[in-house]
Amino acid sequence: MKIKALSLLTLLACSGPVWADKQYSYTILVDNGVKAGEQIVKISDSGDISVRYIFKDNGRGPELDEKISLNKEGFIQDYQAKGNTTFGSVINESFKVEGNNASWSTGQELHKAPYQNNALYLPVDGSPYLSSIAIAAMAKSGKNSLPLLPSGTLTQQVVSELMVDNGGEKQQVQLLVQTGIGFEPNFVWATQGENPRLFAYLAPGYLTLIEEGWQHNAKAMLTIQQQAETALLEKLAQLPKKLQGLTVVRNARIFDSQSLKLSASSDIYLLRGKITSIVPAGTLQSPVQHEIDASNRIVLPGLFDMHGHLSRWEGPLHLAAGVTTLRDMGNDNATLQQMMDEISADQLLAPAIVPTGFLEGESAFSARNGFVIKDLPEAKNAIDWYAAHGYPQLKIYNSFPKEILKDTVAYAHSRGLRVSGHVPAFLKAEDAIAAGFDEIQHINQLMLNFLVKADTDTRTLDRFYLPAQQVADLDLQGKAVQDFIRLLKTNKVTVDPTLATFDFLKKTDGTVGEPWRAIVTHLPPDIQRSYARAELDIPDAATAERYAKSYAKMVEFVGMMYKAGIPVVAGTDELAGFTLQGELELLVKAGLTPAEALQVATLNGARYSKVEQHKGQIKVGFDADLLLVDGDPTKNIGDIRKLALVITQGKAMVPSDLYRQLGIEPFVKETVKIRDFATETAQGGGKTRQGHRHLH
Repeated sequence: MKIKALSLLTLLACSGPVWADKQYSYTILVDNGVKAGEQIVKISDSGDISVRYIFKDNGRGPELDEKISLNKEGFIQDYQAKGNTTFGSVINESFKVEGNNASWSTGQELHKAPYQNNALYLPVDGSPYLSSIAIAAMAKSGKNSLPLLPSGTLTQQVVSELMVDNGGEKQQVQLLVQTGIGFEPNFVWATQGENPRLFAYLAPGYLTLIEEGWQHNAKAMLTIQQQAETALLEKLAQLPKKLQGLTVVRNARIFDSQSLKLSASSDIYLLRGKITSIVPAGTLQSPVQHEIDASNRIVLPGLFDMHGHLSRWEGPLHLAAGVTTLRDMGNDNATLQQMMDEISADQLLAPAIVPTGFLEGESAFSARNGFVIKDLPEAKNAIDWYAAHGYPQLKIYNSFPKEILKDTVAYAHSRGLRVSGHVPAFLKAEDAIAAGFDEIQHINQLMLNFLVKADTDTRTLDRFYLPAQQVADLDLQGKAVQDFIRLLKTNKVTVDPTLATFDFLKKTDGTVGEPWRAIVTHLPPDIQRSYARAELDIPDAATAERYAKSYAKMVEFVGMMYKAGIPVVAGTDELAGFTLQGELELLVKAGLTPAEALQVATLNGARYSKVEQHKGQIKVGFDADLLLVDGDPTKNIGDIRKLALVITQGKAMVPSDLYRQLGIEPFVKETVKIRDFATETAQGGGKTRQGHRHLH
């Protein structure tokens, strides 16, 4: 899983005004209290600011040094950042104001703009402490918004306060909510007074960044922050239209995810979130409360994203892209349980969740999701917890002790759980298969089977760089590869390749990866800039060419597995919603037909989530997870982005409405009408114009 929480904060990238000769130290703790990084801020007596920032979790993370000068109003006048991103690409970012002009660069390309009024520069890669600049500049200006460079506006509001203490020292801190950057509100804790600064950043279920010595206040702060988040999320959850009573979707061409064929024009009846009847269009005249005219659009079953790590704010992005079911592949256990409760209570707008238990071994490289164990009894206790909470699947991670792998898998199977995961360090994929894995995540984990040696530690960045460097030379028709494909098939192993997320192996600075090129201009400006950054260290054109060749072979390999009869599922592990669309395009590039790619994202998703008895097809008795699509994605898979309406969980929602809430330019403009006859009757107008409910 890519590190998301701090990347959201660094996108904010906005230090306080000048204090003479001061130092501020922040500690970064992952959710179980283990220290994973630090941030040291030094402010010289001349006012120059230096920041040393390092964060390492799961064997990777950013590391950088910043030099910052501010003007008298507290805005950045000179900025220099050097270091490395999470996956090793070089950070060399600069910004400078000279006279009435500003210039900035994230690499070799230089950008310029007039600078006649103060505006806050927004670095692409920056330390979390940079959010202090916005906090202080707004306090100094007396305003609650600031213009941003290269574009946009940042707004800020105080939502709560708390008295915190540190061994007798007390101070009042404030919770701020900032909007205008990214897809979601950003919650940040700040000090008060004339010169406020960043005090803490809390990512629920993941990490705490806080001034050193004040850590024990984090629990009380988190409670207040989550209450504020919940209030905003509950408003968002009311956006869809609830389909109470009998609903009919008329004139639908239904995609059969088994036969891959389209039906003649049909009417689909829905009640309480279930499909109750499917008949030829116009043949049943039963009274209904809601009527939706599909106008001969293709109607697909809801899509499955088989590799997500849900946050409370990602749900609308998934739903707007047609993802009605998400298999969560590793999360903080308490946070995931809370989100599932909120979804069922209509307090959180998100897909239905299929939870996967996360099981990791203790090491310096451990990911801290789920349970981190040391021995077989602890592994069994964790599996018992997951079984008791209804988890159908277990995911084993990189540091899991190989000595107990086979017994752990056998115990999970005895409790009815499928087992998947990464290949634990110092093993190969074929060893995981021999231990009983039902599924393997990520194309790199498969490719490493041919690349690792006995002492290769795949908990390091080698798990990315080795495939990028060496798969180009791999003979896909050779004996080793063909034997491995037969091994996968013989053992009925499912593959979750997440091809889209591994596009970063070949992405160079200034280019957008294939899975997001069709949508990136619709995204907020700061997100656009972040998606044009390299993630691996690719120093020259020859390296870029080699990495691209390796990635092309990975795509080809997925097609070979599919054609050999190995089950493939569509997962992402990247930007919510949009990435699944890119994943399906890559499956088509691998050799699947568009209809086969849709089958992978519907029928296969249901089958390998163990919910095929009520999801994955449009059939009587199944969940009414329906997508009304403009265009024909059975012929052009890119048309999957043209969603006019999404129906799921007994609610109808228009993707364009959701996208506007998130600062995204919609992809479909035509209005879909939901006729509410109960409302018409209550208004006394019968079938009147006023009785129509329009969602657009």
